Amino acid sequence: MSAAMEKDVVSLVETHYDQMIAFCQRCIQTPSLPGEEEDLAALVKAEMETLGYDEVWVDDWGNVVGLLRGRGSGRSVMFNGHLDHVDPGNADEWPYPPYGGEIHDGRLWGRGVADMKGPLAAMLYAVGVLAKEGMHPPGDVYVAGVVQEEVGGLGTQKLLQMVTPDVAVIGEATSNQLARGHRGRIEVVARVRGKSVHASVPEQGVNPHAVLARLIQGLEKLPLTQDETFGGSSVAPTLYLTDQKSSNVIPGEARLHLDWRNVPGETAEDVLAQIQPLLEACVEDVKGSHGELELHTRDLRTYTGCTETFPAVFPSYGLEANHPLVSQGRQVLESALSRPVEVVIWRFATDGGHLMEAGVPTIGFGPAEAKELHTVGESVPLEMLKDGMLGYLALALALGEGDT
Repeated sequence: MSAAMEKDVVSLVETHYDQMIAFCQRCIQTPSLPGEEEDLAALVKAEMETLGYDEVWVDDWGNVVGLLRGRGSGRSVMFNGHLDHVDPGNADEWPYPPYGGEIHDGRLWGRGVADMKGPLAAMLYAVGVLAKEGMHPPGDVYVAGVVQEEVGGLGTQKLLQMVTPDVAVIGEATSNQLARGHRGRIEVVARVRGKSVHASVPEQGVNPHAVLARLIQGLEKLPLTQDETFGGSSVAPTLYLTDQKSSNVIPGEARLHLDWRNVPGETAEDVLAQIQPLLEACVEDVKGSHGELELHTRDLRTYTGCTETFPAVFPSYGLEANHPLVSQGRQVLESALSRPVEVVIWRFATDGGHLMEAGVPTIGFGPAEAKELHTVGESVPLEMLKDGMLGYLALALALGEGDT
């Protein structure tokens, strides 16, 4: 951008900043758990229409999409943010009401503000301001508010069957740095069957707990894949379930959920192949037991009534540090924000993996701090949201130029 254009962009952000914050507050005050995003989707759609997007629609799965048409000379860009958020838990543990959208100490507070209603509001207004001012970038620009990211990314996967941009920007938290990838997430279930008996006669049964106890210990010794950039794969036992509710009965079946974070290049099949020999050895130690591994799936239903059995897998991805999109994005942000921009790797998985798997080069830029995600202290500095809006505005104008 020219110096004059940069000055105009800063002025646009200053003019519309208060509106953006007020809209973000309304978003926080609109609960939108996975499968319950309808009210927020309506709010987002209405705001896009008010700002003057060229087209606004809601697809069959409940994703909200706004389009600003470009001049026809450049590549298309998608800004991707999700509508859903995790459960707030016990409201009494929050310093301020989780759905209050209150401002204290220069920060906007509430469930979902960091993950990711703050970034969504900033990107929606950044592109919306261009629409309102009649400023059209080289290529088409989409802003997508997608459903059910928190349960696997169903919304983005379905949206990509209808809209495939040339490049994308994910709004997950980066503290306004630039992200170029992350490890994936693969949820594996180890299912062990034994023989259920009264707990007073354990010798007459086969206790599946004995197998899974060995498995948990063995996981600590697995030679996990290491990566210089992504830090290596990891595995964490999370949920533990049995087929019993009575505490005086040895269960006939127990299930252990494993959260495996995989580096790029490591597939779900690779993960199962690493765990399988360990499970077999544990089963062999407990005579009469049987075990199997499976990828966890969820039966999802969107607020529009669409249903899907969806694997709990977020693909990993990584753009090279010198990838043209990374270099261009960094240059644009440094110019717009007047400071150095660090290129980082997310510690958590995002819908960027689904975009990359569909062949869409993707970077990340999000005005939120990763340390606040999924906590009772979820909040975002107001200045970070303002800079985020400025960064999105600059990216919207510039990313249509160049090659992928």
